[in-house]
Amino acid sequence: MPGLVVIGAQWGDEGKGKIVDLLTEHADVVVRFQGGNNAGHTLVVGGKKIILHLIPSGILHRNKICVIGNGVVIDPKVCVEEIEAVKKRGFLRSDRQLMISDRAHVIFPYHRIIDQLREASKGEAKIGTTGRGIGPAYEDKAARRGIRMGEIIDPPLLRKRLKDILPERNRYITAILGGQALPEGEIFSAYAAWGRKLKKYVCDGSEFLQNAVEKGRRILFEGAQGTSLDLDYGTYPFVTSSNTVGASSCVGSGVGPRAVTDLWGVSKAYSTRVGAGPFPTELFDGLGESLREKGGEYGSTTGRPRRCGWLDLVVLRHAVKINGLTGLVVTKLDVLSGLKSIKVCTGYRLRGGLLKTLPSRVEDLADCRPVYEELPGWTEDISGIRMLKRLPPRVKGYLKFVEKHLKCPVVLVSAGPDREQHILLKKPF
Repeated sequence: MPGLVVIGAQWGDEGKGKIVDLLTEHADVVVRFQGGNNAGHTLVVGGKKIILHLIPSGILHRNKICVIGNGVVIDPKVCVEEIEAVKKRGFLRSDRQLMISDRAHVIFPYHRIIDQLREASKGEAKIGTTGRGIGPAYEDKAARRGIRMGEIIDPPLLRKRLKDILPERNRYITAILGGQALPEGEIFSAYAAWGRKLKKYVCDGSEFLQNAVEKGRRILFEGAQGTSLDLDYGTYPFVTSSNTVGASSCVGSGVGPRAVTDLWGVSKAYSTRVGAGPFPTELFDGLGESLREKGGEYGSTTGRPRRCGWLDLVVLRHAVKINGLTGLVVTKLDVLSGLKSIKVCTGYRLRGGLLKTLPSRVEDLADCRPVYEELPGWTEDISGIRMLKRLPPRVKGYLKFVEKHLKCPVVLVSAGPDREQHILLKKPF
C-alpha cells in the first residue's frame, strides 16, 4: 500500500504543483488534504500555464482519480469555476475523475468579510492573509459551527444550518467589526445552486481512499503552503490556518498513518516568502530583485511579489525533522545560474549564541542573524539537462552540500517551469 506525501519544506510557493503533476504519472490516486483557495499551484504543460487552487494537480492526467479531502476548506464558487476552466482546457473529461469529501468544510461570504475586516483593522500588524475566508472557516470548524459539503448539497439542511449560524455571524460582523449584515436568502440561493452543480462529485472520500489503500493502489498526497506556515510548527502567528506538515496528510484525507510510506519535501534552491513575518535570509538589494524577476516570484493566487533570499538550512532542517522527510526535491535550480558565488545559511546568531534550530518565538527569529557559508556559483544553462551526471560539477557540489547538512537525500531536481524540465533520482513508488 504505497503512499507518497509531497509537502512544502519552506514558506510555500516551492513548486509543489509541478512536482505533484509530474509524479502523478506514477500514481493511481491524488488527494489534496488541507488548505483552501489561498493556495495556488502553477503548472506549465506544453508551454501553457495552468493555475489550480483547489483541484489536485494530478487532474491534468487522464485516468487518474483526484480527491479533495476533508481537511480542505472549499469555496464552492471557486470550485465550480475551476472545474469549468479545467474542462475548457481539455482536462477532466470524465466526472468520475474528481471526488470531493462530504466532510470538507465550506467557505461562506461571512468568512471572507470577517477575514478582510479583521486584516484591515490591524494596520501595520497585518498577518498578510489573502482575505479569502480560509482562517475564519477553520475557526468555525473548530467552534463546531461550520457547514460541510454534505450539507450544501441538501437544500433543506443548508437552509436550517444558515438559520442557526448566520444571525450570530452577522452580529459579530456588525457590532464588533463594523461591517454590513449579510442577507440569508441570497446566500442560500447561491450556495444551493453551487451545491447542485457539485453534488455529483461529493462523496465519502475517506471510504474511497481506505479502499484504495486496501487494494494497494499508489496514492499521492498533495499538501498546500509549506512547513514554516504550519499552524503549530511554523513562524506563528505569521502562519496559515491549517496544519501543513506531513502528518496532516492522514487526518485531512481520512486514512491511517500506515498508508504513508514516503514523504518528500519540496524546497527552492533559494528562499521566498509572501506576506508578513520574520525572514532571516531576505535580500533587500538588487540580487533579491534579480531572483524575483528571474524566478517569476509573484503569488499565483494573489499576484503579490514574493520576498527573496538565500537558502536557509535552519528552516529546512526543521522541515526534515518535523515531517520525517525521506527525500528532498529541489526546484528552480536554474534561477541561480550566472551567480559568481552563492550563500547558504547554516545557522543563526542570536544574542551572542549560535542556533541550529528554528526558535518558536517570532521575536527571537526576527533578531536572528544568518551565518553563511559561501559556495562557488556556475554560469552554465542547466535548464535542458535531464541526467544528474551531466550537471556541472559546481551544481552537483551545491546539491551535495545541502544533502550533507540536512542528512536527507535529494530525490528530484527541477531546473525550469515545464513538466519535462526535471531530473528524477529516485522512483516515487
